[in-house]
Amino acid sequence: MSQPRVLRHEDTDDLVAQAASHLLHTLLQLQETQETVHLCLTGGRTANRIYERFAELVPDSGLRPEALHLWWSDDCFVSTTDPDRNALQALSILARTLHLSSAQTHPMPASDGKADPGEAAYAYAHDLGETTFDVCLLGLGADGHVASIFPGHPSHEQGSSLAIGVTDSPKPPAERISLTLRAINRSQRVWVLVTGQDKAAAVARALQGDQLLPATQVRGELETLWFVDESAAEDLPFYRCGL
Repeated sequence: MSQPRVLRHEDTDDLVAQAASHLLHTLLQLQETQETVHLCLTGGRTANRIYERFAELVPDSGLRPEALHLWWSDDCFVSTTDPDRNALQALSILARTLHLSSAQTHPMPASDGKADPGEAAYAYAHDLGETTFDVCLLGLGADGHVASIFPGHPSHEQGSSLAIGVTDSPKPPAERISLTLRAINRSQRVWVLVTGQDKAAAVARALQGDQLLPATQVRGELETLWFVDESAAEDLPFYRCGL
């Protein structure tokens, strides 16, 4: 498991631009040596802004869409067309310039296809199987949650499952589907994307090793990067280096 490395950015705009550029560069590098690349997406305003910028960079970049598979770290258990679905939001953005077949996109099951979140999670875990993510993107909640794994909640309990159904989420809607820490930590690279002063305390606690927070426990096998803007990093120590 890799140790976390923090990439501090001047503001949200800078973080969005740099994260999108780094994502494209990483995918291009991976496609030089791999037939298939697996990318796990997250939801939220910052992530969607990164996808917007990424979509702008794709044309003429040399990225081969046919080699890319998309997955999700969590989603709301709502209908397929519900605007709250992370998958719907992301695909609506990425489809403008990234042309993927249905076989290459793996959204979590919706409520109009499965009876309950538990059944949906079981189906998603089966779909995932032995797949490992080359890059897994995660957001961070002010309470220190990642995906739909919440501190002091049954979703945080360690187990052997790759995905779980959540029926009493502290964050609405109450019904959700989430990858587990086990599935996330199989990733080669885990990138945590954080903006805003309201996340500063959780960022500091997680990076200081507070095991009560799910965010503390996410690690990539090769790389764990925290992309944070200055507001989210305000509780972190700052070292000024000079020659």
